[in-house]
Amino acid sequence: MFEDLRDLYNATILERGRRPRHMRRLDDFDATAKGDNPMCGDRVQVWLKYAGDGSIAATGFDARGCEISKAAADLMVEAVAGRSADDTKALFAAFRTLAQTGSCPDHAAALAPMAPLAAVHEYPSRIKCATLPWHALIAALDGKGVSSSE
Repeated sequence: MFEDLRDLYNATILERGRRPRHMRRLDDFDATAKGDNPMCGDRVQVWLKYAGDGSIAATGFDARGCEISKAAADLMVEAVAGRSADDTKALFAAFRTLAQTGSCPDHAAALAPMAPLAAVHEYPSRIKCATLPWHALIAALDGKGVSSSE
């Protein structure tokens, strides 16, 4: 059991969960949304700044909760940089497949930053932790303001 948990909490997740590189509120942003996972208490807020062409120029987040949700948010920021809203939504669909199955070969290159989270598929209760930041991001893109992992 403990060895299995070590597979889930790999070095990248531990590092990014404990010391996220992109956890910051953007002072100048175009959209924001909050996400909440009521089952475990994870909470995240995402801020977006758009480039002139509508792509994502900058993303920041604040997260409270487990290392998986914080690491997922931190890695997500890198994965969505420069992407359009439609491309970001497609990437979330691919990431959800990765989180649920452990692989997504059709999008392997695009999901490379998220690969450390592939092991969550073996822990169904952790899938929501990993996808929560994405739900908040999509809510921000859609102008909804609030999202849930449910």
